[in-house]
Amino acid sequence: MARTVKAEDYTARRSEILDASYRLVYTKGFDQMTVQDIIDEVKISKGAFYHYFASKGEVLEALVEKIVDEVEPALISIVQDPQRSALDKLMDYYDTAIQWKTARKSLMLSLLEVWYADQNAIVRQKVFTSTVKRISPWITKIIQQGNMEGVFNTIYPEYVCQQNIYLLQGLGDTFIELLLSDQSDEVRIMQAERALAAYTDALERTLGSPCGSIKLMDTDTLQEWFAS
Repeated sequence: MARTVKAEDYTARRSEILDASYRLVYTKGFDQMTVQDIIDEVKISKGAFYHYFASKGEVLEALVEKIVDEVEPALISIVQDPQRSALDKLMDYYDTAIQWKTARKSLMLSLLEVWYADQNAIVRQKVFTSTVKRISPWITKIIQQGNMEGVFNTIYPEYVCQQNIYLLQGLGDTFIELLLSDQSDEVRIMQAERALAAYTDALERTLGSPCGSIKLMDTDTLQEWFAS
């Protein structure tokens, strides 16, 4: 029992350090964040910090895993549902990601400038690389299922999966640029609609799916994001 309690205490304290680091990344940026900042935030000694993490770099790796861990379970649940078609699974995956962000729109918008600042470039890249590695096998399974069902047509499902992830990242980056721009709502919405149509078309072409079969975001959600 004592060992179990000690293990639980260790996990809880480690999570507390990661949560504090996560907040600091968004308020100061990873490059500007120091080990001392984390220590002050959690109110622990330097020795206690190094009991859990050997360096700031190790904190980064753990943060990346924590972020990706929040994404993967929902995707696994979708992929393993035997009642859904491949197209339904893919749409559900897209929708889950979009709805998660939409539900946290105010928080997401308030953090965008810091998250996309140069000092967080290494964190963003590591999160993206880890996400690709972790979710690719699951998206590939959906594409393989779609091939068998005749809704997709590709002989390279594992590479088409990667293309899809990179396309979605590109669309996300385009949306971020528009959200951070000082253009009028009308112009931003118009450009967002064009980008959405272009990336959707590219996704359908890489998957070999019928034109109009994929819908990434409805008009109401798009306007909710880009209207002031």
